Amino acid sequence: MCAFRDSLLIMEDLKSAKRVARVKLTLTKRTVDALEPEDKSWIAWDDRLVGFGCRVQPSGTKSFIVNYRSGDGGRKAPNKRVVIGRHGRVGPDEARRKARDMLGQVARGEDPAGERAEARGVPTLAEAFETYIKANPKRADRTVKLYRQVLRGKLGDWARRPLDAITRQDVEDRFNRITERHGWATGNQAMSLLRSVYRRPCADHEGLRNPVDLWLAAGGRFNAKRRRRIPGPAEVLPRWRAGIEAVVPSPALRDIFLIGLYTGMRRGEVVSLRWERVDLERRVLRVEETKSGVPLELPVTRQLAAIFERLRSDCGQTAPSGWVFPSPKKARAGHVADVARFHEGIGEVAETRFWFHGLRNAFITVPERELMLPRSLTPSGW
Repeated sequence: MCAFRDSLLIMEDLKSAKRVARVKLTLTKRTVDALEPEDKSWIAWDDRLVGFGCRVQPSGTKSFIVNYRSGDGGRKAPNKRVVIGRHGRVGPDEARRKARDMLGQVARGEDPAGERAEARGVPTLAEAFETYIKANPKRADRTVKLYRQVLRGKLGDWARRPLDAITRQDVEDRFNRITERHGWATGNQAMSLLRSVYRRPCADHEGLRNPVDLWLAAGGRFNAKRRRRIPGPAEVLPRWRAGIEAVVPSPALRDIFLIGLYTGMRRGEVVSLRWERVDLERRVLRVEETKSGVPLELPVTRQLAAIFERLRSDCGQTAPSGWVFPSPKKARAGHVADVARFHEGIGEVAETRFWFHGLRNAFITVPERELMLPRSLTPSGW
């Protein structure tokens, strides 16, 4: 009774102070029954067996878990968590015995979570991600690179989890954390990717549910999209042009911004241009690597022709080959890549925020809003 009373006093002290997700006490039927749900899931850890605990969901559901690190990587090894059973179906003493058996397996070099996943045939998140990437070989390389960055940076600690070990509550907590730390767009991006990765395995494995869909069905919502609002092109473009002229030191680097201004191309599409794709005789510019994956042929206007002729003249060749904007530092990419460092200075001179994609936004605004052309005839679909 004294131990139980002390445990309750500890819990009351924690509730009156800043909320803490971890509490240590002896897990018995009475102490587990006394655990109360919070607005987020939390874990009460057993003080008799390290790694054994009871997770309390906001719904009031309580499940016994065992937590461990596999392999010989010490604290650098991936953290794994196995659900032993739900309180009520499994008692604390029985759950502790099972947890002790699993931890013994870990000490012998075994991996209970991995063995469970293998027995069920459910892939891990990392395996499902690779299947998702291979399913669309036409996806642009930079898109695949972006997806890998999202998985590694925002969901990396889940990579070795079986898909059925990621819950709706996990999704909700992670979405809120990403949004708080990295902004609304990144939160949406990470959960949209996770949702897509689950679709094929959910079709292949009976009973597997997509936790993002479960989160949405339970009332979860993606963040509302907030587009950057800029003044009309007639007002902002001359100011941005003045900022580019004042801040960007090299004529060749200024030409990167001007090509974006005259074509609506993305920054990556401009800096990766090669001379074999510029046909000044036919007045055609071919863009191979677009976001949609469909190559484009754009007309070369008088202003663009003057820029390309000047750049070709600087090369000292009548028919140059290679990058239109080669990197002077012989960077790995082979072409200039870092022009974002000028954005802040351009914005200060223009007295309005500048970002390269804003040139594309302004370019699209004219045909869509002022000329009332359908989106199929504008760069919106590129």
